[in-house]
Amino acid sequence: MGYWIFMLVMDLLLPVTMIGFGRYFSKHTPKEINPLFGYRTEMSMKNEQTWQFANHYFGKMFYRFGWILLPITLLFMLPTIGKDTTYISFAGLIIIAMQLILLIVTIIITEHALHKNFDSNGMPL
Repeated sequence: MGYWIFMLVMDLLLPVTMIGFGRYFSKHTPKEINPLFGYRTEMSMKNEQTWQFANHYFGKMFYRFGWILLPITLLFMLPTIGKDTTYISFAGLIIIAMQLILLIVTIIITEHALHKNFDSNGMPL
């Protein structure tokens, strides 16, 4: 049971992190463009407008997807209670892979929104 709890906690790290950072970025986008904290891509760092838009948009997406992943993670882990460690490990690996795919989708959606609202120089369309 200890290994199952460990895997559940590990599998819940990404959704909980997404919810926390998503909430933060949607409410408090970093004030200045910086190389350490925020949604940092070439397009998002073009100017202050793209920076604010990207961080706010990414925060909303991260928050939503985190809440989607949280119950899915729990639902997929519950049937593994009492199974052997190999089974639990494999289930945990599949869950983490799905979470990472959704994380990448969040980035793709945010970049698409940036290109839809700003030209290649970062000027609003």
